[in-house]
Amino acid sequence: MLMAPFDILASLAMDIYLPVIVQMPESLQTTTSVVQLTLSLYMVVLGLGQMVFGPLSDRVGRRPVLIVGALLFAASSLGLALTASAIFFVILRIVQAAGASAALVATFATVRDVYAERPEGAVIYSLFGSMLAFVPALGPIAGALIAAHFGWRAIFAVLAGLAVAALVPALVRWPETRPAETPSSSTAWRAILTSGAFWIYTLGFSAAMGSFFVFFSTAPRVLIDGAGFSQIGFSLSFASAAFAMIITTRFASRFVTRWGQAGCLARGMVMLLLGAVLLALGQMFLTPSFASFVMPMWVIAVGIVLASSVTANGALAAFGASAGMAVAFYFCVQSLIVALAGTLFVICLDGDTAWPLVGYAGSMALLVLAGLAILRR
Repeated sequence: MLMAPFDILASLAMDIYLPVIVQMPESLQTTTSVVQLTLSLYMVVLGLGQMVFGPLSDRVGRRPVLIVGALLFAASSLGLALTASAIFFVILRIVQAAGASAALVATFATVRDVYAERPEGAVIYSLFGSMLAFVPALGPIAGALIAAHFGWRAIFAVLAGLAVAALVPALVRWPETRPAETPSSSTAWRAILTSGAFWIYTLGFSAAMGSFFVFFSTAPRVLIDGAGFSQIGFSLSFASAAFAMIITTRFASRFVTRWGQAGCLARGMVMLLLGAVLLALGQMFLTPSFASFVMPMWVIAVGIVLASSVTANGALAAFGASAGMAVAFYFCVQSLIVALAGTLFVICLDGDTAWPLVGYAGSMALLVLAGLAILRR
């Protein structure tokens, strides 16, 4: 309950104002392209910022990094709600992303510190992985509702208020969890970069998160343009995939106890492969519909949870004393793979069809399964 709000806020702020981008340039006396640029800047700073805040959290502790990050996020969000300058809007958006990055890395490092050897860890990691995947997809809906009633500036005021609401209990109840002994940076980096388990489990997380990213990128064109879904129908269909993830999360700890980390990751990749096969069959033999596109995504959603419930523990298991640095690199690698490979599949294959999702989920799952086989040897 203490950690989840920071994970949600970091995800929610990615693109919550997407529906009102066309309304904002007039107030900021700028162009739409400048406002759109802040979407990309946020994601870049969110990923790269962790390379700064991860090692910092190993040195000074999780709690101070989290508190400073939350304060930066809240203050910059309030500034975004008040500013009338495009330059200040861009600067404040970068500060907001930096704050979110600090809070996110401190949160995941804390999970590693406290829950590495406990069954709750699998549930928490799968929940946080699910949030990172589907919260940005639902964020624009929330942004549209807030802007419709109170104007676009209220979106950032709400983010500031939520950050303060998350920070207050954290100030009272969030203890320092950093291990007493921390290895040198050079030793820690060498251990991370040469760890086969780190790379395989990070690829597994990339396969899971990227599959949802490609689904999010192609679903509007497939379901609204291709299948003729209304906006409400599309939103409900999209939410059903998130619901499948939430249901599966309920059983994550049982799956990990029964199959272990490698077993869960392997089964998650098999579910991604099965979903890709079902999508391919639907694309070849059916017209775009709920049955041909959304229902196979339920299978992939189960795979996403199975994978994300163990990938963090699998990747970070050997780096308790340098968890902040390992978490930072874990997210940075995942962000780059998802952004580059996911976008490449959407561009190179027909983005109006299921083929980008088939290609990404299928190829990444096969790559991870091959890596697991090598790791076992």
